[in-house]
Amino acid sequence: MDIVAEMLDRVRLGGTVLFHFELGHPWSLALPAFPDALFHYLSRGSATLTLEHGQKLRMNAGDFVVITRGEPHLLYSDRRTKPVPLFDLDRPPAHLGVVRHGGSAQPFSTMICGHFTPSRPWRGSVLELLPPVLLLKPTADGDWLNAILQRMVSESALERPGQSVALSRMTEVLFVEVLRSWIKSLGPGEGGWLGAIADPHIGPALQMIHERPERAWTLQELGRHVGLGRSAFSARFTKLVGQPMHRYLIARRMVQAAFMLESSDDGIARIAAQVGYETAAAFSKLFHRHHGLSPGRYRAKRRTDGGRTPGAFQGAEVVD
Repeated sequence: MDIVAEMLDRVRLGGTVLFHFELGHPWSLALPAFPDALFHYLSRGSATLTLEHGQKLRMNAGDFVVITRGEPHLLYSDRRTKPVPLFDLDRPPAHLGVVRHGGSAQPFSTMICGHFTPSRPWRGSVLELLPPVLLLKPTADGDWLNAILQRMVSESALERPGQSVALSRMTEVLFVEVLRSWIKSLGPGEGGWLGAIADPHIGPALQMIHERPERAWTLQELGRHVGLGRSAFSARFTKLVGQPMHRYLIARRMVQAAFMLESSDDGIARIAAQVGYETAAAFSKLFHRHHGLSPGRYRAKRRTDGGRTPGAFQGAEVVD
């Protein structure tokens, strides 16, 4: 099983290019809070990105930034310039086209801005493991990024049959490549279970949990499977994944249960049994703690929302 592929397939990402900018110095843009992840690709020039809580990033040509929680932020070439709200800018109504903004002085910058939109909640997926701000610097094999984004820009510029589907598919490819690059950059102990997948002991244990979340796994059993004693396995799992094994197992069961509630008509008791609980009552109690809704109300809400729960990726911590 490819754990990352499974999770991405269940989340199903869409999205598109919002703006393709040509920017003359001085310029400053204000981006409001967004329900999804925003991305910015600076193909030429330089810029500064400042988040609402004060974090500041300097961007240079080739840099790709993802604001994973949609936090309000500023992008500018000169901090003394009054910010213009992003959606106050004039742009062609029918097609995105190129938006020219700012002054007439050097340096000139070009930037592509867009968003990633999950069709299912981010909660419990690979997406929630990303840092609030993800910065990817250009690499020797980084031509893929420019190629995908330029193709998205050209697709956005002309209205053609199937445009929204084409852009959604390209956005998924873009995100997978971004995720691969981020995973490649992780150091030991970084990235939660995504980073831990590569560990020779914890990686196989995660594989077993994902393949059989309904099984009553114990520290001793998993440790034996991967060649570690109970205590050593427990300490290593917590250090690399960021939470104890039993908490991770519960979270995986709740993610699996949510998927089953959305994608099948199975009864609550049957789903409870399939994710490892003998009674519907015990399952429902944990599910409510994890998702904030009973299983029945969760299913009804997800279907009413058409598969989308705004802000679901900001859910509360798992309580077991």
